[in-house]
Amino acid sequence: MAAIRHEEYMRRMARGPIESDVAKEDHQDEMVYSPPHYNQAGIEAIDAIRAATGDGYEYHLQGTAIKYLWRYRYKNGLQDLMKCRWYLDKLIREYQKRD
Repeated sequence: MAAIRHEEYMRRMARGPIESDVAKEDHQDEMVYSPPHYNQAGIEAIDAIRAATGDGYEYHLQGTAIKYLWRYRYKNGLQDLMKCRWYLDKLIREYQKRD
């Protein structure tokens, strides 16, 4: 993913999304919220990890959120930030269940 300056990004956003941008956003959402390679035989990887790790599940969520935050500038940019948020949101929900 090529980096662009903030000014260029703002110019592009002012023009509105073009068709290829919309398709890219749809694909990006799929890769964040429901990546097909994370579902085998009807079982989501995150559910299998939760079952396998028990009390360690929150640590997994924390570590994975850190991983995506750590690498977003160097790998997948916005997609990694969205994945980080997804794992952080899961961690928050797990934490709230304690109360």
